[in-house]
Amino acid sequence: MLRFMPVGDSMTVGSAGEHTWRYRMWRHLRDTSGGPFALVGPRETLYDKVADAPTSYAYADPDFPRAHLAGWGEGWLHMAPLIGEAVGAHGADVLLVSLGLIDLGFYTNAEQTAENVRAFVAEARRANPRIRMAVLPVIPNVRAESDAPFATEVARFNELLAKAIADLDEPRSPLLPASPPSSYDINLDTYDGTHPNASGEHKIAAAFADAMYQAWDLGAPYVAG
Repeated sequence: MLRFMPVGDSMTVGSAGEHTWRYRMWRHLRDTSGGPFALVGPRETLYDKVADAPTSYAYADPDFPRAHLAGWGEGWLHMAPLIGEAVGAHGADVLLVSLGLIDLGFYTNAEQTAENVRAFVAEARRANPRIRMAVLPVIPNVRAESDAPFATEVARFNELLAKAIADLDEPRSPLLPASPPSSYDINLDTYDGTHPNASGEHKIAAAFADAMYQAWDLGAPYVAG
């Protein structure tokens, strides 16, 4: 059985009432994986904006394996110290990682964030030397349209992320860069300029699914349904 662990920030954990791209990915894998699989991780909840805490189970469709390692306001900085224990405890084989926006927005610059990427990879491999990781670059949000220094940091980090993936990739534990959806439009695919709506969820899931199919022959090309 392949065990997938979604790892991310608010775009991955989602908030009360949403499906999340994790759900879209689960449906895709269910229909195309050709074998047993599971979503794993130490958390299951959504973020509750009223309570300002990750306490909600109010998924738009709760009938799916909801496990993940994602958090509202968490980034590479926060996940690097947690990933080894999570991989070891839950037997993850594949990490689907979407991180970085919150780091660059509040915590670290591009270079510091890239160092946390390297620490994350090292800790994940310490727990499972054969772990596979598909990594999505930062998708610029609405802030990047009006904050030029922030937009520059996002672009710089994505360059450093690509370099880290190339440097750290190895046959027994491949690192796979997922291409950001070319058609992703923050005015159409998010509800607030950052967080994905239904079409955005499909496009993020497709970015991971198509990358894994093309590189690893896992599953099939993504079809929104």
